[in-house]
Amino acid sequence: MIMDQMFLDDFKISDRFVSPGITVTESMIIDFALAYDPQPFHLDVEAAAGTHFGGLIASGIQTLALGFRAFLQLGVFRACGMGSPGLDELRWLRPVRPGDTLHSDAEVVEVRPSRSKPDRGLLVLSFKIRNQRGEDVLTMRSMLLTRRRSQ
Repeated sequence: MIMDQMFLDDFKISDRFVSPGITVTESMIIDFALAYDPQPFHLDVEAAAGTHFGGLIASGIQTLALGFRAFLQLGVFRACGMGSPGLDELRWLRPVRPGDTLHSDAEVVEVRPSRSKPDRGLLVLSFKIRNQRGEDVLTMRSMLLTRRRSQ
């Protein structure tokens, strides 16, 4: 199956998708923080060194956005994606630092055709963002509305 032509009917429980990496730079962290999360440990290298993090770290929201972008770039939902009703169990487990390379690892844990709208259904993914050492930095369950093949 070609990934950018998948529909709800093509997914099976335990299907797994791993993205290429995105390397996080100091300037990416600071630029994001200036716009969206202006806390000292995201903005200022010297100030961050004096915090319990011991150095500059990426915003958790930035980590989520980068990991989701990497996953979307796989093209898995290009033909079938209809948005998301939400995320569950979102956890930030480790700080992301300049030089870390993030990969997304998503596993299908539920495939549920809609009873009321036969053209779609819901996929639930166990979603992990990992650093270059294979350590989980973020975990969540992601729900995705997904088109079905023409019936």
